[in-house]
Amino acid sequence: MRPGSGAVLVLTLLAGLAAAGSARAQDAATPQACDVPPYLLSTESTLPKVAEAVKNARPLTVLVVGSRSSTILASESSAYPAKLQAALKEKLPSIPVNLSVELQTGKTAEEVDPGLVKLVEAKRPTLVIWQTGTVDAMRSVDPDDFRSAIDEGVVALQNAGVDVVLVNLQYSPRTETMISAPPYLDNMRVVAQQHSIPLFDRFAIMRHWNDAGDFDLFSTFHGTDMAKRVHACLGRALSKFVLDAARLDQAQQN
Repeated sequence: MRPGSGAVLVLTLLAGLAAAGSARAQDAATPQACDVPPYLLSTESTLPKVAEAVKNARPLTVLVVGSRSSTILASESSAYPAKLQAALKEKLPSIPVNLSVELQTGKTAEEVDPGLVKLVEAKRPTLVIWQTGTVDAMRSVDPDDFRSAIDEGVVALQNAGVDVVLVNLQYSPRTETMISAPPYLDNMRVVAQQHSIPLFDRFAIMRHWNDAGDFDLFSTFHGTDMAKRVHACLGRALSKFVLDAARLDQAQQN
């Protein structure tokens, strides 16, 4: 990768999400405009620790370990982790839902690995949501090395006694010719299957929204409105994904 190209990719990714698109993208402010097909939110893997906490009316503590795409600059309350927490609180009004975010800006999965157990020991979460892959793809990390790093991180988290959800790369049509996402997407899917943990396919979900016209992620007009709407939709989708993976019936929600 050419020197400085990583910075260009970051700016391009952020610009794509920050775009305030066409009139039909404006309609995405309504929840109905960013529905997710059921097959993109289904998983055979479960979250037993989450289920146990809810069934026993214990606090649900969530730790999001992510990169810069876990945030919206100067608008933390609009980023998807905050929207996830709000949606979980709405669905689980009888238990406390605590959520914290640990940003690992600019770090590859291998660089994040050594600190995962320490974060678990400090935060004592029920669930760790590990969002990764974008930095590795931008740096053109060897896909096999990436898979090994994800594998080691997941094993460490499971040995620490927490549930794990992997979240893959964000989708941006403006960077498809600049980075090769498929090897990283495939390796995350393989690791998730090997360890029977849910994979939230953020890439496919965002691509669906773009293709369906819910969001114009190719737009070059800068702003934060679209980023906020995308994050709000991701937070809602992720909350449904987590609760469904915990196999909670409707009586345990609301």
